[in-house]
Amino acid sequence: MKQTAHPPDHRPVRTPTGPAEVSDPPQARPGTRRRPTSRQWAAWAFLTPVTLYLVLFYAYPLYRNLDLSLRDYTVRSFVQGNAPFTGLENYAKVLDDPTFAPALLHTVVFTAVCLVFQYAIGLALAVFFHQNFRLSATLRALFLVPWLLPLIVSASTWSWMLNSDSGIVNALLSTVGVGPVNWLTSPSWSLTSVIIANIWIGVPFNLVVLHSGLQSIPASLYEAAALDGANAWHRFWRITFPLLRPVSAITLLLGLVYTLKVFDIIWIMTKGGPADSSTTFATWSYQLGFGNLLPAFGPGAAVGNLLVVAAVVFGLVYIRVQRKQALS
Repeated sequence: MKQTAHPPDHRPVRTPTGPAEVSDPPQARPGTRRRPTSRQWAAWAFLTPVTLYLVLFYAYPLYRNLDLSLRDYTVRSFVQGNAPFTGLENYAKVLDDPTFAPALLHTVVFTAVCLVFQYAIGLALAVFFHQNFRLSATLRALFLVPWLLPLIVSASTWSWMLNSDSGIVNALLSTVGVGPVNWLTSPSWSLTSVIIANIWIGVPFNLVVLHSGLQSIPASLYEAAALDGANAWHRFWRITFPLLRPVSAITLLLGLVYTLKVFDIIWIMTKGGPADSSTTFATWSYQLGFGNLLPAFGPGAAVGNLLVVAAVVFGLVYIRVQRKQALS
């Protein structure tokens, strides 16, 4: 039986001179490759710099750090590249090291206390500056100074302020009858000192992000709550705080990732001492890899990878929480 070929589809199109027929554009034959269009070439051109940046400054360093932690590197083998493969031996050394437990505790305490106080103080200041009084913009700009200063300047300033002999903090304490405190040289106060300095540095970031979140809340909600008789405290807990949850979540996540890897402040102020009383995973990793005459590259990289795993875990938890909130 013969099959008759169907004529091409012609559709009438209304023109000024009368109806006309326009045929559909020819379809590509199956099995033939379509050439990339100029728009696709432009998209690849924009993606190439980002891809190269991620590969060179993220993927390759992570790969090298993982390779360091799985091999027995010395200074010679680090240069020549012939270090023997040892598997998880470096991780076992780190876990058996007597410094591991204190460093883990200090890392958890340092991170948790800094996050709580940075967020609480930043939120209080954001609500305060949301009132838009006359000097609001000027004072808010002054609060950004600690965030804009280089960390080495901030840490050196706090080292001078907390100096046992000539520090301004002990001088102020002496005026109220309190004796000098060995902020940086006492095992009981060294961790507290670096926590105070890091809180001071991190508050402006929380202030900026949370203040921007407050500006996105409609003022009509506060006006309606005021008409219903809600006071300022009720308006904060029933309107401000719930609507700030997405902004608060990303603020705490970024603060967590930043605080986990804080090194400059602790190293400049106390170098992790005295007697490892302020050692965290960040300072311990540096000390193992570069702080000794015989560097332990493998164990130092293993400690650094523990920090990376912790940051990834918290990031995945954040993504899961955000998905649940979007579905609910």
